[in-house]
Amino acid sequence: MVQKKKRVLMSAAAAAAVVLGVAGCGTTGASSASGNSTPANQSATNTATTGAASTATGGVIEFALPPATNLTWFLPIFNAANDSLYNSQLVDQLYIPMLQLNNDYSINWNNSIAQKITYNKQGTVYHIFINPKWKWSNGQPVTSKDVLFTWNVIKAASAKNAPAPWPFVGVGTGDIPDGIKSVQATGKYEVTITLKQPANQQWFEYNGIVQLTPLPASYMDVKSNIEDEIKYLGANATNLMFDKVVDGPFKPVSAKSSQDWVIAPNPSYAGHKSTVSKIVFQYEGSNAAEFAALRSGQINVGYLDQSQLGSESALTSLGDSITPEYPFGIFWTEMNMYSGAPHASVFDQLYVRQALQMSIDNNTIAKSIYKGFAEPLSGPIPGTPRTQFYDPAENNLYPYNPTKAKQLLESHGWKLVNGVMTKGNQKLNLTLMYVTGNQSSLDAAELMQQDWAQIGVKVSLKGEEFMTFLSKTSNPKDYTWDLATGSGWVYNGPGFYPSGEGLFNTGAPSGTGYSDKEEDALINATHVPYATQQETMQHFYQYEMYTAKQLPFLWGVNVATLAVVAPNVHNVLPYYNGATGVPEMQYWTVSNK
Repeated sequence: MVQKKKRVLMSAAAAAAVVLGVAGCGTTGASSASGNSTPANQSATNTATTGAASTATGGVIEFALPPATNLTWFLPIFNAANDSLYNSQLVDQLYIPMLQLNNDYSINWNNSIAQKITYNKQGTVYHIFINPKWKWSNGQPVTSKDVLFTWNVIKAASAKNAPAPWPFVGVGTGDIPDGIKSVQATGKYEVTITLKQPANQQWFEYNGIVQLTPLPASYMDVKSNIEDEIKYLGANATNLMFDKVVDGPFKPVSAKSSQDWVIAPNPSYAGHKSTVSKIVFQYEGSNAAEFAALRSGQINVGYLDQSQLGSESALTSLGDSITPEYPFGIFWTEMNMYSGAPHASVFDQLYVRQALQMSIDNNTIAKSIYKGFAEPLSGPIPGTPRTQFYDPAENNLYPYNPTKAKQLLESHGWKLVNGVMTKGNQKLNLTLMYVTGNQSSLDAAELMQQDWAQIGVKVSLKGEEFMTFLSKTSNPKDYTWDLATGSGWVYNGPGFYPSGEGLFNTGAPSGTGYSDKEEDALINATHVPYATQQETMQHFYQYEMYTAKQLPFLWGVNVATLAVVAPNVHNVLPYYNGATGVPEMQYWTVSNK
């Protein structure tokens, strides 16, 4: 799930061997509470801030997608079933984000739609000033009319009765849309937003305003009413070639499901223009297929699965660099707590969640399966990369202890019956869904299965491709799974401030049915403007600690992506943009050597 953020840098150049690196995030600015889903072992890449520039022109970037991952959505307004980091990686090449973040979480105003944002002391009125340099590929300027169109689409697509394939995944994040009193065009290049109540200004910028990526009203606003309009956009969002009018550095060329998705430089783009001839997002059936493509040169930007360590010399001997990159994200095992799910009432008990967590050997998963290129997680904020949001007190609240876990279940009336923990007519006989396509995810699922068996929790494994996995876990009516592992959340769009909204609050679009009134109140408290930064962080840490203890998800490990880059491809790591997990591919270049 992924999908997204970061910087102590790893050089992309020297790697004749794999060297473990830890990326540190800047301690100012915001990260995020809402993001894009990403498979756990294919997390978003952190970035270095330096790299070898190249003046080469032409050449093709062949960019490997994670195993068995299709691209399925091509508008910057997502629904839950298609809210993957990998869809975003392509979409952000077509549409300029309202706010582009730097690696230190400051705003890159030069590459953002907004050239500045002002607000009042109370945090109730915000003025967005659009940079007039931006143009659509049909020649028309990007204006407040386009932002208002986006707002109207978001508002309609957020309704509970919004037609399929909606609702909008960002509903509730950044108080969108219910916390907004009005959105008005106060000039050709100015939009004014008024909130119903005061808000932490940085939180609203990073989690609210950031969602308003403009859509081309002149091309897309074609229906007479907004309900027909969102039906029209929803029906066409899965078609890359629908994006005929774009303002980003690239434009669509072709799309073939389970094969490739091709984009080429947009000559109308007003920012730094790409020098490559095209970029191909390449479907890969498995890690083995992707590795073979790297060896043959069919892929020049890809990854190495940890299960393939020991074979990296086949790549480094060709001059490929291999660099570990950690996302600012969290990875987990989900519990199906949706109303009506067979074991929802069981998972609703904190002691059950505690027993399951204490029976996951994350240290062994990190060291043995991911070869040390992973860090165990203990709560909603990762310790690596380190940010101001991480409270070390959350670390290791539930250490691995299957004996204690079993005793905890027994103390609440559970008993072993034929090897399965049983209480009345309830049995801890569960289905664990995992993401297919790579060996490491399967190995981790099998280890969890073995560990849970020690406490009488019988688990049957069920593998699914990532997009099917995501579709199932986002569907409140899908009861074909009880536990789901192999995904996570990279703190990025539709928000960057990691206060848990959209994930852990009641009705969260990216949650799995968890609901707790105190959790809701603590999340809401992080959105309030306070007199000092110390007071702001005090409320944030209260939310963080409570969430770590409550286990709305079972915490897993933060896995590094082992990024592989061919020697003739330049500027990949510096411009992958770990702050969002979405690369600025217009800076990537290819040379002849």
